[in-house]
Amino acid sequence: MLRSGRGPSTDSAVASSAMDFELPADDDPRRLAVREWLAANPQPTGRALAEAGYVAPHWPAPWGLAADPIHQLVIDDELRRAGVSRPSNPIGIGWAGPTILSAGTDAQRDDYLFGLLSGEDIWCQLFSEPGAGSDLANLSTRAELDGDEWVVNGQKVWTSLAHHARYGILIARTDPDRPKHEGITYFVCPMDAPGIEIRPIIEMTGGHTFNEVFLTDVRIPATNVVGEVHGGWRQAKVTLANERVSLSSGGALWGMGPTADDLLDIVRDAGGAADPLLRQELAALHIESEILRLIRLRTVTAAVQGREPGPEASVRKILADEHGQRIMGLARDLAGAAGMITDAGPLGTESLWWTHGFLFAPALTIGGGTGDVQRNIIAERVLGLPHDVDVEAGRTWSEARRVASE
Repeated sequence: MLRSGRGPSTDSAVASSAMDFELPADDDPRRLAVREWLAANPQPTGRALAEAGYVAPHWPAPWGLAADPIHQLVIDDELRRAGVSRPSNPIGIGWAGPTILSAGTDAQRDDYLFGLLSGEDIWCQLFSEPGAGSDLANLSTRAELDGDEWVVNGQKVWTSLAHHARYGILIARTDPDRPKHEGITYFVCPMDAPGIEIRPIIEMTGGHTFNEVFLTDVRIPATNVVGEVHGGWRQAKVTLANERVSLSSGGALWGMGPTADDLLDIVRDAGGAADPLLRQELAALHIESEILRLIRLRTVTAAVQGREPGPEASVRKILADEHGQRIMGLARDLAGAAGMITDAGPLGTESLWWTHGFLFAPALTIGGGTGDVQRNIIAERVLGLPHDVDVEAGRTWSEARRVASE
């Protein structure tokens, strides 16, 4: 059962059954160490947090503290109590960093990790292409070796933060004669390199998060290859695994914005809901929110116990995305005709988040791997179901079984 050192747990019995560990008490040396540091650094910069190892404490020194899961939770708890926020650099810290940490050279770790942890160097991800869709390995961007540089030509799309980024993680085909998942190399691409053109994609929210990126004879030093040449698909899978976990956390919009509890609080403060159908929808949102919370607690428990992540992350990604869309859809319904006004929220509340969230929500089930792709992954890798098509033989499984029986 989860308990804090500040008193008995207030978690429900159901939540308690999902977790099997205790948080250290107030006088635990790990808590005291964080408090002492915060007392000396009451308003720490991103660089100070990074150098102290508090941005990604589970990373090894000098970038982290090699903290076990309980130690990580203690640090999170103390930073939250002190009102200290970590730097915001989701692609750098969440996706690029772990990949460079696991497959990069010592020089690459020295060059990039503190800058991304501190938030001083924003990163983007140059993976998706117009012609590849969900089949990422079917990319067509090419990189050819010219002396000690790679010359890259191609196009990427849906590149979040490209207009702010100093670096991008890029995958390109370096050997077109190899099978689809081979002959791909993983690069660190300086976003100010000559030949890079960034075109904004304006969303229906009116915002500009995504971009098209065109690469024309872009020269990338050979020292910027992460991992083995032609072996980049392994690194891409590390990045994608971290992406799908990151996108399914926190608020309803990939960790941002309001939650189901925020919407329920608005309804509760307005006197509740008398309509039975509306009450049913609100109850369903609450149930979904609790299921997602418990799945996250199971994931934390697995980490605390030293077990490998199970299918929870993929399941949570699917559920969280659809849950976010339902939250925003119901919020617009509750706003009524006022929902056509930009700053109107449910039941007369004022918040740009609700309008933005409703317009942004359709992207949730596409970004980071579509819901359909995630369901196929679970079906094949967790449930052991066959692929729909025997790709190598170019025939359906029913045809393959018939041929085998003959």
